[in-house]
Amino acid sequence: MDILWKGLTGGLVTAFMAWNAKRGTLLPGIIPLFPPFAIIALFIVGRDRSASSFRQVTISGMKTLPAHFAFSLASYLAISHLDYRLAILIGIVCWAMSPW
Repeated sequence: MDILWKGLTGGLVTAFMAWNAKRGTLLPGIIPLFPPFAIIALFIVGRDRSASSFRQVTISGMKTLPAHFAFSLASYLAISHLDYRLAILIGIVCWAMSPW
């Protein structure tokens, strides 16, 4: 049942982004910041682990903000010169390199 719930949550968020992309650009840009996967992780850790583990997961989530910013910035800069698929790929590379 847990896997079904996780899949449903991810599917609903994806559908919500696709639906809002037809209406404008603001919501599709900020919806990825909504933490569906963080919520799933927190439910799992909250159910199976201690409050200290729960806090560690939230801190780990906060550490991802610079990586998300690196992805968004690289994609933003690349789209002026490249196809959107390459801009996304460059964003992914920057996201992957951001921990270093």
